[in-house]
Amino acid sequence: MTEKVFYQDSYQQTHSSRVAAVIEGGVVLESSIFYPLGGGQPGDTGKMSVNGVDYQITDTRYAEDRNSIVHFLSGGELSSIKVGNEVELELDWQRRHRLMRMHTSMHLMCHLIPAQATGGSVGETESRIDFDLQGLEVDKADLTQRMNELINNDLPVTIGSITEEELDQNPGLVRTMSVQPPRGQGTVRTINIENTDFQPCGGTHVKSTGEIGEVVITKLKNKGKQNKRISLALVNP
Repeated sequence: MTEKVFYQDSYQQTHSSRVAAVIEGGVVLESSIFYPLGGGQPGDTGKMSVNGVDYQITDTRYAEDRNSIVHFLSGGELSSIKVGNEVELELDWQRRHRLMRMHTSMHLMCHLIPAQATGGSVGETESRIDFDLQGLEVDKADLTQRMNELINNDLPVTIGSITEEELDQNPGLVRTMSVQPPRGQGTVRTINIENTDFQPCGGTHVKSTGEIGEVVITKLKNKGKQNKRISLALVNP
């Protein structure tokens, strides 16, 4: 199992760890600040230094056990890396921070759209959420204005948790049908935007909505009879 340092501190940009396993194309570490692909958010990229050699981390994903995190590497021969080696990690912080800003803005959209989300994808500069609108009309300019009002309110964003039993008793907390929160540890991580949005989420987020910066709704696209895809972008990536 990889200790998920990013769960409690999404702002930590460097970290020391040890190699727990070497697999084809990458390594599993004892602990990591690198977020693995999941919940619609891409895996982190960055750099790993071990035995005096720098490797590029090109992607980060969960292993099959869903507890260990694989860091995929390029830039050197992996045969020299051994279990127990000490490593130094450095995030591509600018990319990660853009993803944090986008992910938090998507939670704001879930608050503003009173419909079930059926899918979503977090991008570095543009993201999307699909909603089953059931005939509800959405105006790009109006939604853009309301999004930026929430952002400008600089609302605190905090991390918490609920038990899996509590989540089972409140299934409506899961806003996106296709993205289920991480389970299996007895508790489920939550993200709370003060007096605005509360939902289980394993992703990385900013500390307050003001950190997102201005956003714009870029596209509205029909996806089937009732589903509509809403895309949003950072004005200043």
